[in-house]
Amino acid sequence: MTGGPRVVYLHGFASSPLSTKAQFFARRFADLGVACDIPQLDEGNFETLTVSGQLRVLDQAVHGDRVILIGSSLGGYLSALYAARHSTVEKVVLMAPAFQFPSRWRSRFSAEEFAEWKSRGSRPFFHYGYKEDRALGYGFVEDAMRYEDEPDFRQPGLILHGSLDDVVPLEASETFARSHPNVRLCVLHSGHELTDVMERMWNETAKFLEFQKQ
Repeated sequence: MTGGPRVVYLHGFASSPLSTKAQFFARRFADLGVACDIPQLDEGNFETLTVSGQLRVLDQAVHGDRVILIGSSLGGYLSALYAARHSTVEKVVLMAPAFQFPSRWRSRFSAEEFAEWKSRGSRPFFHYGYKEDRALGYGFVEDAMRYEDEPDFRQPGLILHGSLDDVVPLEASETFARSHPNVRLCVLHSGHELTDVMERMWNETAKFLEFQKQ
């Protein structure tokens, strides 16, 4: 398949281009002859990660081209943010997207925890790409508050969300889909990772994108 838009896949928070879902989708797109780029959103420096920095990485990956964005968790939220700001995005596929991220991030920690984080300058998080704790700077918190909870993109969208998700509640996607007729919500019997329903996700994605093997 040639001449169509490229796919850019955005991994989740504290993850990497080598994540199980990212590599699964990359292989499936390769089978169809579709280019799929998976940028490393922290650019190898997790401590300085911010939403704004990730959007810059995404902008470099898009490079002004027509693209389809696929994002997982925080990568889904980033995809929605970018699509709301760029008409070159043709379609979006969001897997357990972290809608309401700024608000939910604020409620995730107590005032005391935020104060300690700010005082120390960073705090550790388990990084799934490195398989160990890595420090994340407080700048991540301050930067995230600049962005809206629900990016108002108008491109055709598919949301894939697990009914058993205990990280990003299904209700966040249900609320978004109700106010966005351009979006179809597909609820799957799975948790946040969705790695046990990847075949189903691929089938739904391929149908939505109208990709067929040549």
